[in-house]
Amino acid sequence: MNGSTFKADIKYWLKQENTVNHLMIINIAVFLIASVLRLFAFFGTPFANPAFGFMVNNLSLHVDDTLLYKPWGLITYMFFHIHWIHILFNMLTFFWFGNLFRSELGNRRVLPLYLLAGIFGGLLYVASYYIFPQSPYLGGPMLGASGATMAFLIASATLMPNMEIGILVGHVKLKWLAVAVLVINLITVPEGNVGGILAHFGGALFGFGYIRILKSSGTDLCAPLMKLFDNLNNLFSRNKSSSTRTFKPKKSPLRVVRNPSDASHASRLDQLLDKISEKGYNSLTTEEKQWLRQYSNEK
Repeated sequence: MNGSTFKADIKYWLKQENTVNHLMIINIAVFLIASVLRLFAFFGTPFANPAFGFMVNNLSLHVDDTLLYKPWGLITYMFFHIHWIHILFNMLTFFWFGNLFRSELGNRRVLPLYLLAGIFGGLLYVASYYIFPQSPYLGGPMLGASGATMAFLIASATLMPNMEIGILVGHVKLKWLAVAVLVINLITVPEGNVGGILAHFGGALFGFGYIRILKSSGTDLCAPLMKLFDNLNNLFSRNKSSSTRTFKPKKSPLRVVRNPSDASHASRLDQLLDKISEKGYNSLTTEEKQWLRQYSNEK
């Protein structure tokens, strides 16, 4: 693969308007920067070790008094990894179940759920430290997207418990896969990663609660952040459009004849695709799904 192809692939991922892709790219980019600094530090490059230490101190979640003057760690920690096996499993989990969640509930909920679940998992770790201050397993800085990504696995399993997915041992229902992952986390507590496991269970609890509340009362815990991000997006879109010089092309001497039905079909297709992107495919009515199938067959 040459450089131009790789660049084109990244642009394609970014233009898809898939928040799962965007968050994965951010996580991977931060991991690569940290990994390069660690490599340079290993070979004795003077600037590398302080730069890597700066990343760890400012992007991790601290549970002691450091949290008071570095509160942004509650957000930045979920984008920061330093071990390849850690980011590999987190990104695979997020790719599979983030996109599954997105296909059912829409793209706009992905970033809010990622942030809220990560914050909830981080707060559970901080609270546990102050409840059990003498524990030798708590107190160190925490990093990684495990809590945030776990929320998408549990939310998907709560939303579609009987959906079957293929794994190495065959097909298994999503609810049993979720139970198995939680049990594995629980039995690995003696290995010492108590803080990480607390974040896992915090994210899992938030993902479960989010879907249960959404289904039972219709209350969307992501709604405030969705509205905030929509307002920010509209604000930047207006600023961008106002700063962009309007280009008016010269009229062509050729008269273009358009089929009115093609224009109306294209307009409706755009509306349905926007609806799928925001709310998921299942938000379409039976008539809308039938129209999409018919349009696809005609094309």
